[in-house]
Amino acid sequence: MNQPATGPSPATDRAAPVLALSDVSKSFGAVRALRDVSLSLLPGEIHALAGENGAGKSTLIKTLAGVHRPDGGQVLLDGRPVVLHGPADARAAGIAVIYQEPTLFPDLSIAENIFMGRQPRRGLGRIDHRAVREATEGLMRRLGVDLSPDRPARGLSIADQQIVEIAKALSFDARVLIMDEPTAALTGGETARLFSVVRTLRDQGAAVLFISHRLDEIFELCERVTTLRDGRPISSGPLAGLTEDDLVRRMVGRDLEDLYPKQDAAVGGVALSVGRLTREGVFRDVSFEVRRGEIVALAGLVGAGRTEVAQAVFGVDRADAGEVRVAGTMLRPGSPAAAMAAGLALVPEDRRQRGLVMELSIERNIGLTGLGEVRRGGLVRRALEHERAADWAVRLRLKYSRLTDAVGVLSGGNQQKVVLAKWLATEPSVLIVDEPTRGIDVGTKAEVHRLLSSLAADGLAVLMISSDLPEVIGMADRVLVMREGRLVAELPRGGATEETVMAAATGVGGRAAA
Repeated sequence: MNQPATGPSPATDRAAPVLALSDVSKSFGAVRALRDVSLSLLPGEIHALAGENGAGKSTLIKTLAGVHRPDGGQVLLDGRPVVLHGPADARAAGIAVIYQEPTLFPDLSIAENIFMGRQPRRGLGRIDHRAVREATEGLMRRLGVDLSPDRPARGLSIADQQIVEIAKALSFDARVLIMDEPTAALTGGETARLFSVVRTLRDQGAAVLFISHRLDEIFELCERVTTLRDGRPISSGPLAGLTEDDLVRRMVGRDLEDLYPKQDAAVGGVALSVGRLTREGVFRDVSFEVRRGEIVALAGLVGAGRTEVAQAVFGVDRADAGEVRVAGTMLRPGSPAAAMAAGLALVPEDRRQRGLVMELSIERNIGLTGLGEVRRGGLVRRALEHERAADWAVRLRLKYSRLTDAVGVLSGGNQQKVVLAKWLATEPSVLIVDEPTRGIDVGTKAEVHRLLSSLAADGLAVLMISSDLPEVIGMADRVLVMREGRLVAELPRGGATEETVMAAATGVGGRAAA
């Protein structure tokens, strides 16, 4: 958190902005989402947009994309005021948004997705499939990637889907690319390839606005940064000379010296014991223990089998061999209900798909794990459900308008708090959290870390799966490292560094003692 920026040199200040906002404001009722925000995107430059959840980043993106029209101020294209009446106007102006979850037609080919609705025609109005294929091949060559135009979109990785979306944007002659959390679901290798593509676009003269909660990515990729807080512009300028601490301070309005507030906790008896757990073709012979008061991290590369082990422990997936014991009592395999009854709780990696019902209210989502407690005669007693949710909202410092609002309107960090509240309300003895801070801002991340540390100090056993190595090292009492479906190392808190964890995860430099 203390290294200064060492990224590429910023674009010359003499370059005229391709796209800019000038003193733009936007309100939704009484909520002022943007307040006098100015931003300039230069050709041949990657510009970061930083801020906590709720800072106004999404509103700014939608304003540039033509989804929202500002209440005050101007959008400037090539220095001239422009009114974007919708996304079609933005696209015609050369502005494209690449979201973290692309939306392609799964049964169509890559080429068909890129040129949907505007395919070149031959005689009698027939689609010129050869021209579509050749144009797609040209776009892929321009991006420096090897994807067949005829490959169906179904089955493409998120990384490849994003490449298709970028190619589609280039087919519209986009001069401005807005990338909203594009790496949230990518592996390290996929992120590196995406960054290579983005740098290629920059070198070809595109203006790129890059939004990410991962500060290391901002410092690696970007030349300038604009910081928002509570809808207000805090700063805008070169990254050169800044440290991650400087950027965090601008984002949250205070020093964030303790991002990993690990409390000392008395370690008690074994709360969770996993013995020789095996699921054929996925993981094998996995054994470990988690004691009361401990935070044990399960680390490793994507695909090592960490999430699959957690799902088998909780009973979502049925193991082929091995056993799981909670406080000494063996669990019935393949039964989440039995796991819950024994005191296990699982916060899944994908909070939107597996952790929440996005259309239901905040209070209903929190109450889903305790319907038996708030139900009388087959009917849910709304007053009890509301009281239960309000209690957890206070405990977890949830930011919301009304508990009856759909959980989908909350920021990512607050959605994560709702998932935690839902499971903590069951009063578990063992909490399994899979990627607890993925996609949330640094301020909320510190709150989640503080909560996990406090729970462990109160005697809860925590099994944490994380791909964030600083998080693993900062929060874990012990680190268990998986590689290719096997548990290959156990590192004590004092012996866990990024180098030792990665050495065990990749098999480079020998194996740590298990």
